[in-house]
Amino acid sequence: MTPTPPAPSPAAAAPLRLVERFRHLLTELSKFGVVGGAAYVVDLVVFNLLLSATGTLTAAVISTVVAATGAFVGNRFWTWRDRERSSLTREYLLYFFFNLVGLGITLAVVWLSHDVLGGVWPQIFQTRLADNVAKMLVGTGIASVFRFWAYRRFVFSGATVGEPARAQAG
Repeated sequence: MTPTPPAPSPAAAAPLRLVERFRHLLTELSKFGVVGGAAYVVDLVVFNLLLSATGTLTAAVISTVVAATGAFVGNRFWTWRDRERSSLTREYLLYFFFNLVGLGITLAVVWLSHDVLGGVWPQIFQTRLADNVAKMLVGTGIASVFRFWAYRRFVFSGATVGEPARAQAG
């Protein structure tokens, strides 16, 4: 008979219980991150391609819409594929509404950087690097936190298929 290993101490077991409790959330967050990473690359490329041809805010709007369209497909059919589906139209409209709010967050950061701070220090804040940092790092980062919460809470909020109904609080 093989002896059973000793049970982990309560202090050592706490992180394991925490991970187990939030495993589903961590899985969703990881998938959201992969989809978001791909959308980020699309956003970055399109933004920089358009930056010379259009204004900063116009390039930001177009690149975000293109990236969000691809992200919707990835999030609906991969990140939250195990959720009960409601109307695709409802999900699509809510998704793009929350993307508009996220875009507003990003544009506010770009405006603050390029126009407000750029009015004081144009040699620093009215540069391609500053526009990219404002949009692609700060604005996108803040908007991504908002989007994850909103998508999980309102867009793909159905119970997980195959599991008992449980609160999907975000």
